[in-house]
Amino acid sequence: MVDNNSSTSNSPVENQTQNPDGDLPSESDISIDALTRKVQESLSLAKRHKFWETQPVGQFKDLGDPSLPEGPIEPPTPLSEVKQEPYNLPNVYEWITCDMDSDEMCSEVYNLLTNNYVEDDENMFRFNYSKEFLRWALRPPGYFRSWHIGVRAKSSKKLVAFITGVPARIRVRDTVVNMAEINFLCVHKKLRSKRLAPVMIKEVTRRVHLENIWQAAYTAGVVLPTPMSTCQYWHRSLNPKKLIDVGFSRLGARMTMSRTIKLYKLPDSTSTPGFRKMELHDVPAVTRLLRNYLSQFLVAPDFDENDVEHWLLPKEDVVDSFLVESPETHEITDFCSFYTLPSSILGNQNYTTLKAAYSYYNVSTNTPLLQLINDALIVAKRKDYDVFNALDVMQNESFLKELKFGPGDGQLHYYLYNYRINNVLRASELGLVLL
Repeated sequence: MVDNNSSTSNSPVENQTQNPDGDLPSESDISIDALTRKVQESLSLAKRHKFWETQPVGQFKDLGDPSLPEGPIEPPTPLSEVKQEPYNLPNVYEWITCDMDSDEMCSEVYNLLTNNYVEDDENMFRFNYSKEFLRWALRPPGYFRSWHIGVRAKSSKKLVAFITGVPARIRVRDTVVNMAEINFLCVHKKLRSKRLAPVMIKEVTRRVHLENIWQAAYTAGVVLPTPMSTCQYWHRSLNPKKLIDVGFSRLGARMTMSRTIKLYKLPDSTSTPGFRKMELHDVPAVTRLLRNYLSQFLVAPDFDENDVEHWLLPKEDVVDSFLVESPETHEITDFCSFYTLPSSILGNQNYTTLKAAYSYYNVSTNTPLLQLINDALIVAKRKDYDVFNALDVMQNESFLKELKFGPGDGQLHYYLYNYRINNVLRASELGLVLL
């Protein structure tokens, strides 16, 4: 349900010039139809997505065909007919199920990802998911341990590949669909030519089917058949000197370092009365706020209180959530959150880690979204984050330029497996953030 190691997510970082006033890309710049035509024109037959052309996903040739119904592409198979045995691996490898409760197993997964997972195009940065983050990401309510899949080398017992799924309820228009969210497809760098990725995708698909789930969602930094939406990452410098020193950002034309630092300086304290950290007793109120807000988007998660408690209750160095409680009525009126995903800095003598916050779910009803996110930036800066990243999904576009975010140079494509949406969604119609 995801293609290859470099495609399960956007690059950890993208070069950004320290000039936040560039124009927003127009919708025509990121039109899927135009993207598709470019892809089809540039690919020879040999390079087309042979694997994906065999899968129940939207195909480029079907784009814009109104005769094709929205919804599942293939009907469910009777469970008795789902393949009961794992797919065959090359005989020097074996499947394992990864128990993320085990410290030893969690360390093995962490080490594989830290050394082999998604890098930027220049090989300067690599995602560095913490063990606490991995446990959070992979153990939501109702998770299946059997969907945490590893590949070991039989002789050395070394973990050499990994792929995961977690269950999610995702609403597409008016229909709530039980899906798997597929993530963390990673193959050891030395084994990239072994064609392990397609068999891993088929194996996680088989295990998802065994739980009577037939649809999935995933993201990729590359174009596969066929994105339901394409989004862009934007970056807000919090520590501009470090970002420039490590090559994440470049000094803007006619900008000095001191002017750049001054440009991105934030106040020392938040400005919204009643702005505070989310606590356990806030879960029902936050759930109501979030459900009401997400109902306006065409694709969004269908969160209940258990989901909100798991995904949004603050966990140190994993996820931060803040809300606004009216000082007069004590009503919870607004909410913002971000998760922590550092990147390893490769080959720099002075720095080893880039501490990045990623905008997660934000709801503004009483406090202007611009003010709410500015308070989130202030909190992130106080907690020593170097950069604050946000996709242009939901209503995020309304604050990006004003709060001095700059566009990255890559795009993140969202996909559904075995579910067709006839119209490609604008990023602003998407209410879903995948880790």
